Amino acid sequence: MAIDMSVDLIQATVQLEQPLGNGMRTVGTGFLISDPTPDGTPRVVLVTANHVFEKMPGDRATIGYRIENADGSWRYAPQTITIRKSGKALWTHHANRDVAAISITAPPAFAKAAIPMNWLAADDTFNKYSFGPGDELMALGFPQGLSSNAAGFPILRSGRVASYPLTPTAAFPTFLLDFNVFPGNSGGPVYTAGNLHRRDGAPDEAQPFVAGILTQEVELNSQTLQIGIVTQARYIRETLTLLDLPKGAHPAAPAPQEVQTATAEPLGVPVAATADSVAVAR
Repeated sequence: MAIDMSVDLIQATVQLEQPLGNGMRTVGTGFLISDPTPDGTPRVVLVTANHVFEKMPGDRATIGYRIENADGSWRYAPQTITIRKSGKALWTHHANRDVAAISITAPPAFAKAAIPMNWLAADDTFNKYSFGPGDELMALGFPQGLSSNAAGFPILRSGRVASYPLTPTAAFPTFLLDFNVFPGNSGGPVYTAGNLHRRDGAPDEAQPFVAGILTQEVELNSQTLQIGIVTQARYIRETLTLLDLPKGAHPAAPAPQEVQTATAEPLGVPVAATADSVAVAR
């Protein structure tokens, strides 16, 4: 079955925000994944960058759902979720990577729009499809808190893989994407769409996939370099598995690989996260 990855991910991608007062709000991006519990019970999980939630000081955040009207038009219909209780975070986050997940109760249409977990790239996906530097990826998000229309749909942009190598993912947990990142983009899905670039040896029937999640931008001396940092989909998968651990259990964390947190770090380039507060756009 053919997958229209862009349309499906647009439906699953939502704006996350929390008001800060004085006409300001903190904004990020998230997307919904269908991840049934171990006993098969349906479950919708909201995935975003961990720092998106961490930068929200309040206990409740707003998810920007959209509702389709009978005439085919859409309207913005945000709902709130609780992300903290008594000062304790209710979301789950990866031990070493900027990835967070929280189980939510979504409106039926959005529960249906959640993407299946098997769309997330596996450790062998890049090699299987001969995918690498120069290949195009798409990214969805809400730059500066802006949406593509009044209904609250995300803005679609694209960039090319700007670093090498991409594998093994345990050694290279992030990679660079050549496109301009803005506050509000953090937590958005990064994915392939349409026909993948064909290299010698690549299979004819390459399927689109979610390559990772946008988590940072590269800065040098307070100047942005128009380069995004994508955390590999492997770490989304690992974060989702943490949801099913017994309460209070703590898995053995993988050894930190701080040198690879951003490819530019060995060259002394500092990295800035991108879910800062932005002026209210609506």
